[in-house]
Amino acid sequence: MEIKEKLGAIEAILFASGEPIEIYRLSEASGVDAGTLPSMIRLLNERYEDYGSGICIKKLDSSYQMCTREDFSEQVRAALETKRATPLSNAAMEALTIIAYNQPVSKGFVENVRGIDSSSVINNLVEKGLVEEAGRLDVPGKPIVYRTTSVFLRSFGLSSTASGDNAENTDSEETAAEEIATEEAAEIAADNEDTIGLTE
Repeated sequence: MEIKEKLGAIEAILFASGEPIEIYRLSEASGVDAGTLPSMIRLLNERYEDYGSGICIKKLDSSYQMCTREDFSEQVRAALETKRATPLSNAAMEALTIIAYNQPVSKGFVENVRGIDSSSVINNLVEKGLVEEAGRLDVPGKPIVYRTTSVFLRSFGLSSTASGDNAENTDSEETAAEEIATEEAAEIAADNEDTIGLTE
């Protein structure tokens, strides 16, 4: 297969997908070696740049996605009649930063760092597609843990997360979760003792 055909195959697959596609899947479907893909993507992006194209290809962790250029965001919004995205609040940015640097983490971990209830903030981040559920911790209550998504990477112009998922973070998170659970249990026990004392 000639380079021109390979470039066309990669372009067609990314266009048809509309979503991030894993490198290994793109390689298998296009018949292009995974190690050669970066240079092919670079060639396509250079072509788009030379032609003043409104599209580009971005790398998101271990995936590639065809996207529109930020320069044409206003025109795209106008064509699709979509409302301007509501900016993230300071609270949302704070929670998102905690999740991004420590992921995967539970809501309790985020709240422990922020010192305030973060349920609505995290739910909002999930609705916006910036974070997603990534399983549960192996501690009492088995709380859900969250991690950032490809939407997060694309929205902030990143190709990958700084820390990423790792066992060390999970272990520290489990320890923190256990400590939080213990503290909550102690508070409940203290409240119960006060109540019993008042009743007597």
